[in-house]
Amino acid sequence: MKIGNRKFEKSGKCYIMGILNVTPDSFSDGGKWDKVDVALRHVEEMVRDGADIIDVGGESTRPGHTVISDEEEISRVVPVIEKIKANFDIPVSVDTYKGNVCEAALMAGADLVNDIWGFKHDRRVAELTAKYGAACCLMHNRKNTDYSDFMTDFMADMRECVDIARAAGVADDKIILDPGVGFAKNLEQNLQVTNHVDELIKLGFPVLLGTSRKSMIGLTLDLPVDQRVEGTLATTVIGMMRGCSFVRVHDVKENKRIIEMSEAVLTS
Repeated sequence: MKIGNRKFEKSGKCYIMGILNVTPDSFSDGGKWDKVDVALRHVEEMVRDGADIIDVGGESTRPGHTVISDEEEISRVVPVIEKIKANFDIPVSVDTYKGNVCEAALMAGADLVNDIWGFKHDRRVAELTAKYGAACCLMHNRKNTDYSDFMTDFMADMRECVDIARAAGVADDKIILDPGVGFAKNLEQNLQVTNHVDELIKLGFPVLLGTSRKSMIGLTLDLPVDQRVEGTLATTVIGMMRGCSFVRVHDVKENKRIIEMSEAVLTS
């Protein structure tokens, strides 16, 4: 598939989406990169360490987060997206589920829309993605956890996301799916969907796994946010072995090294 000016293999490779939260309150790194110049230095570091995509988020989506206005979110992400596009040759993703923010980001040069509601919150996001010919990452999420059978319902939810994208005119080769670890799932369900992410891959789209520093790791290992790198790396390797094409991570250098080592072994 093509994201921005770069081609990505659908299978056989695992690429890194580096997280850039330009927010004061994100669960892991809130306030660290919320100034444009500091954010750009972090982008430079992530690019040097091996990031393939930079994902810019202007609103925290941690449990209990504060929803901000479209205007505030736009003011956070647009200047950063414009500066990244002007200074780096790397595809840029915008992490938003709001139509107005999506449009402003795409006008600023974003190449991919990373929607935590999989186009279900605001259908205009799907329409704008198609209009601008952007790629998209559709994450599993729902407003309740009333599953009859978790994996069956999970797969049905993801098929609905794909249907929305297609109905809006988004081409299949522009769609990435994300199992939504940490969203509308308990610990056991997060572990289960990570272990069985190959079921999602059977839908025929590249899959992005986003587990970086999340509560699944903290609860399993009884560790705070700043001590979850090794747990994240374990899930990266599992995701690779299950066939994931992308991982979304904070710690680019460590994940890049473990991906290269794993690929060397798996392709020998």
